[in-house]
Amino acid sequence: MANENLTPLRNKIAILIDGDNAQSSLLPQMIVEAGRHGQVTVRRIYGDWTTNSMNSWKETLNFHAFQPIQQFRYTIGKNATDSAMIIDAMDLLHSGVVDGFCLVSSDSDYTRLATRIRETGIFVMGIGEKKTPKPFVNACDLFVYTENLVAEKKAAQQKQAHTKKTGKAKGEKEELDPMPILSQAFEMTVGQDGWARLDTMGNNLYQLDPGFDPRTYGQKQLSRLIKSLKDQFEMRTQEIAGSPIILVRMKE
Repeated sequence: MANENLTPLRNKIAILIDGDNAQSSLLPQMIVEAGRHGQVTVRRIYGDWTTNSMNSWKETLNFHAFQPIQQFRYTIGKNATDSAMIIDAMDLLHSGVVDGFCLVSSDSDYTRLATRIRETGIFVMGIGEKKTPKPFVNACDLFVYTENLVAEKKAAQQKQAHTKKTGKAKGEKEELDPMPILSQAFEMTVGQDGWARLDTMGNNLYQLDPGFDPRTYGQKQLSRLIKSLKDQFEMRTQEIAGSPIILVRMKE
């Protein structure tokens, strides 16, 4: 992998999550959705970490290198997380360190924030439940419903379970499976035509797991790893701007 050329760094995206109004179990899928539009450089989750309601986030945020932002609830029944998240978003907007935002919440309080970001010409996407008020949805350039992410997650888990069940003979030694992370990276990269550039997919693999290495799975390069998975992927080469580019597509 280290010997293969990677594409130049893309737009920088900040994911800001309202921990009181989001599902911790969908954090990997949220990263994939935001990663479709750039490199996720700022990763923050807001909430009162002294409360039991935030316990579900603690393990997954460490695994995915998210920064927990503490916000105490000074008034019972009032969510103070939104104000801290809005202040941070405006600081990031004016500092110019990111090119886009991903706001994760189903709370209408972020409608004005999304509108303000979009007014500056900066990309803003939202992720939330279908109950999210329409003004917040419409204030974003793009909005992804978590119900769709849940359905995708279940389908991927079923496919993975089926592969493990049918792909190994009884008593055969279990090997590391690269498909979960490869599938995520592919979904972050794939275009409308169903094909993904291998170099961009490589960037996204590092974004998902900086420790990813094809040698872990017995191959020296990412292209060789993909080529070895003939039942899952097909490859072709296309010349772009005078240079050969490897394209990848997942088989149904």
